[in-house]
Amino acid sequence: MFTSVKLVSRHLLATAVLLLAGVATLAAQGYQIGDRVEDFSLMGTDGELHSIADDAGEAGTVVVFTCNHCPYSVAYEDRLIALQNKLAPMGYNLIAINPNDPEIKPADSFDNMKVRAEEKGFNFPYVVDEGQQVYPKWGATRTPHFYVVDAENTVRYIGALDNETDASKVTTTYLEDAIEAIAAGRTPDPATTKAIGCSIKAKS
Repeated sequence: MFTSVKLVSRHLLATAVLLLAGVATLAAQGYQIGDRVEDFSLMGTDGELHSIADDAGEAGTVVVFTCNHCPYSVAYEDRLIALQNKLAPMGYNLIAINPNDPEIKPADSFDNMKVRAEEKGFNFPYVVDEGQQVYPKWGATRTPHFYVVDAENTVRYIGALDNETDASKVTTTYLEDAIEAIAAGRTPDPATTKAIGCSIKAKS
């Protein structure tokens, strides 16, 4: 009798451990399509706090994890400005988040972010993930890494902006196509693509 109870207890314990491991794995992956996002409040280069609640458009928000130093991110800066101009009339606003640890990449310090935002004339909030608390929740791994969040704060698209780092060679605009699909009441296809860029710099 006691042996059976012990075996059952061990089985239940093992099952619980496996379930917890599965939950931890899912959490480590960050948001998936269909997940509701948790809002954030991050300092921008304009000296103001920014959040989805305050900065979202009527239709939703485009969140991009990007930075100063990465050549992929730099290559997309003009496209981000153009994207904000194009999407604002469609009811979307862009928020750019720098997730990198400035001790690892000094070029990504907040002071350098302010310089870069002014030099480029960013027309969207450029905010810092101080303490790197936000990007793991989203599951961002690259700069740049894009997310489309609808008016209900639900993730509808994750991945790359388009299919080329060279703007002159772009043939497929993944993110814009996803937003057009959402506006038409369709599910974006594809809803996920591979983000191409530099790895996010964090202390190990």
